[in-house]
Amino acid sequence: MSTKVVIQGAAGRMGKTLIRCIQEGKVEGLKLAGAIDLWDVPGIGEDAGINSGAKAAGVNLTTDLAAVASDADVIIDFTSHFGTAGNAERVAEWGTAWVIGTTGLSNEELAEVKQAAKKVPVVMAGNMSLGINLLCNLVEEAAKALHAKGYDIEVIERHHNQKADAPSGTALMLGQAAADGAGLDLKKSQVDGRTGHPGARTKEEIGFHAVRGGDIVGDHTVLLAGTGEMIELSHRATSRDTFAMGALNAGAWAVKQQPGLYSMKDVLGL
Repeated sequence: MSTKVVIQGAAGRMGKTLIRCIQEGKVEGLKLAGAIDLWDVPGIGEDAGINSGAKAAGVNLTTDLAAVASDADVIIDFTSHFGTAGNAERVAEWGTAWVIGTTGLSNEELAEVKQAAKKVPVVMAGNMSLGINLLCNLVEEAAKALHAKGYDIEVIERHHNQKADAPSGTALMLGQAAADGAGLDLKKSQVDGRTGHPGARTKEEIGFHAVRGGDIVGDHTVLLAGTGEMIELSHRATSRDTFAMGALNAGAWAVKQQPGLYSMKDVLGL
């Protein structure tokens, strides 16, 4: 039996990639059951498969999540922070597994997601690629070994010119991994860019720097700078298929889980 998938944010870059990957059968056993986005996006009312550049899906791009979600097995959400949080209560009521790739959620919005996770399985990650999740492990180990020896930690991320939030969710994942390894509180240590005369860098800082330009899919580097040497741990995405495949595999995994809040490390067994 196929796992019925609803894509929320279906008209966006990631939404179209997810639909195309489903239609091309890149993850076995998934079937597109709904494609949802805002009323003013191009393609409303059109076949979602064709709109994504793949074969026809027999599912039109629409705006009514409630019409399709209650019969779905999993909702994969790449929308906006307020849209994701706003649907949390309804997802919990529907009893549908939920995969969240949306970034930029506030503490209050995260609380809504955590509340839903008491009733349904939720996989939430700022980046769903295998490489990035492995990199987080490496960054944590490097920070554990080097920060106490005086190495400074900086995170540099580059994305396309349409990305709305900064730092990226992936950069924050890497920053959290570094903070965990270094024994720091990321909320207290995070410094977003520097301008003017901020003064000398403190030992507790983790700096974040965001570049926006062109069609960069995603490029992240964690820099550990000591006296006389510098270590860079990097990941460069060359296709959105990497993230889509991760999200779809997360969806197939989530439908088999008990309620709870999971990460991609859980999905990948890392």
